[in-house]
Amino acid sequence: MFTSLQCRILTWFAPQGSMLCDGSAYIGKSKLAVLLGSDIFSTITGKVVIDFGCGDGEHTVEMAQKGAKRVIGLDIRESVLTVARQKAAQAGVTDNCVFATSTTGLADYVVSLDAFEHFSEPGEILNIINSLLKPQGEVLASFGPTWYHPLGGHSYSVFPWSHLLFTEKAFMRWRATYSSDGATCFAETSGGLNQMTIARFKKVVAASPFEFASLELVPIRKFRNFHNRFTQEFLTSYVRCRLRKRSK
Repeated sequence: MFTSLQCRILTWFAPQGSMLCDGSAYIGKSKLAVLLGSDIFSTITGKVVIDFGCGDGEHTVEMAQKGAKRVIGLDIRESVLTVARQKAAQAGVTDNCVFATSTTGLADYVVSLDAFEHFSEPGEILNIINSLLKPQGEVLASFGPTWYHPLGGHSYSVFPWSHLLFTEKAFMRWRATYSSDGATCFAETSGGLNQMTIARFKKVVAASPFEFASLELVPIRKFRNFHNRFTQEFLTSYVRCRLRKRSK
């Protein structure tokens, strides 16, 4: 009964699913520069870069256009790699931009954008990334919103913090009204959602071959005056960090 009531409420708010977190905030902007910092392109100039989880190659191509010596876009989905190769050809960067499901080459930098809240095994992903880096290589990563952010539920955030107020079972029943993929939990949906918090991410890194070279918790703009170590889980817009291989 309780689950049915919650499902009805969600359906009332969003009968066709949530339209939040649709990427419209980056229209006309470089998402790489916004999320990784304005110095990202000077950092990768003349370097070999792996775009880990490259998707359709938009950011891979941009890095190839803006100074990287070579960019390798990695993704496990051949369908998106086909689109990425077309984008590289249209942009005229096929000489220094390639796409594949795996690589044996080592990179100066591995870039990961909006991914660590989706990986089912983020610790194992860091082990894989470690194997792709040169000894002095670094990871440039940004992701968010994290789980306690007002929209941390991504497509389940039909209104702020709704993903914390309603049960996973109710969300899956609501989702089944407009999606037929059969998902029964957050992790099974397209892209997956691992409920990553800032505290958990710190623990994942601490147990990995990496350590933080830098960690920035970028506050939600409207709440920046209230952002502190007590509120950061709820008021951080996104995480930006550089990871280096741990000193032995």
